Amino acid sequence: MTYRLPEHRHTASGQERRLGVELELNGLPLPRLAALVAEQLNGQLRQQSEYEIEIDTPLGTFRAELDFDYLKRLARVQLKQPPGELEQAATELLGTLAFQLVPLELVSPPLPLSRLEQLTPLFERLRTNGAKGTRHALHYAFGLHLNPELPDTDANTLLRYFKAYLCLHDWLAQREDIVAARKLSPYIRGFANDYSRKVIDLDYWPDLPQFSEDYLAANPSRNRSLDLLPILAWHDEALVQQAVQDDKVNKRPTLHYRLPNSDIDNPHWSLTHAWSGWLQVEMLANDERRLEQVCRHYAAHLDSLTPDFLDPWANKVTPWLR
Repeated sequence: MTYRLPEHRHTASGQERRLGVELELNGLPLPRLAALVAEQLNGQLRQQSEYEIEIDTPLGTFRAELDFDYLKRLARVQLKQPPGELEQAATELLGTLAFQLVPLELVSPPLPLSRLEQLTPLFERLRTNGAKGTRHALHYAFGLHLNPELPDTDANTLLRYFKAYLCLHDWLAQREDIVAARKLSPYIRGFANDYSRKVIDLDYWPDLPQFSEDYLAANPSRNRSLDLLPILAWHDEALVQQAVQDDKVNKRPTLHYRLPNSDIDNPHWSLTHAWSGWLQVEMLANDERRLEQVCRHYAAHLDSLTPDFLDPWANKVTPWLR
């Protein structure tokens, strides 16, 4: 399967841009998930704990884990200091319950954009071996997260991408057909209209420190459909931690796009679905004239007194898509 590539494929330093992928799923025991990745990608397993396994492959190191930080920390401690029988029994019970309710997560290393197609046969293998995604159970709020490296980490580039995303959020959400469990969960909240209106203003081009302060004042949380905390922490980790106090914020020169569903058990779904949606953000962000037009029209929409359900922006923005 061929992946379309963005117009701007390289960073300011001339390196090919990379994309990290995080896939939430269930239906497989953790050791089986890790083994399938190792078999497909010619990798070697490294057990970190009962709930974390790393897989060294020619593409880099993948990580398969239970998405439950407390249990992972507990398991690491118990590896160094073996627990008593009662504590061990309690941990095992907690683990059994967690595997029923909490997703497994497969985290890829940052991959060059030209090598994304190597994930397609891996995802197909997971599906044919029983991996289950978002729609398998009503309480599953599983997602597929993309971590695209930006062409540059300067304020202008970041703002162009963020403005483009805000303008396309409703269309992306409609395209993804977000399931109820994910809509009700806190993990992929959108941005408040007042804040979106501020950012898409044609005169809003602050420097990075000012933008960071504005963003953190309005969004002191990782729980946004496009999480900017990693790239803001890349520039000023202390400022971000002062605002959010969350050790799960990992600084890196990427965006963290959390909106797409994980439909790993759907034979007609693949990574290309979420990626092709993201490409619309790429194209809008890098077309100055079109971005200005869309921002102007979206601002007028936000200022309108007509309820969005009667005049949805997701439909109105389609003429500007490519």
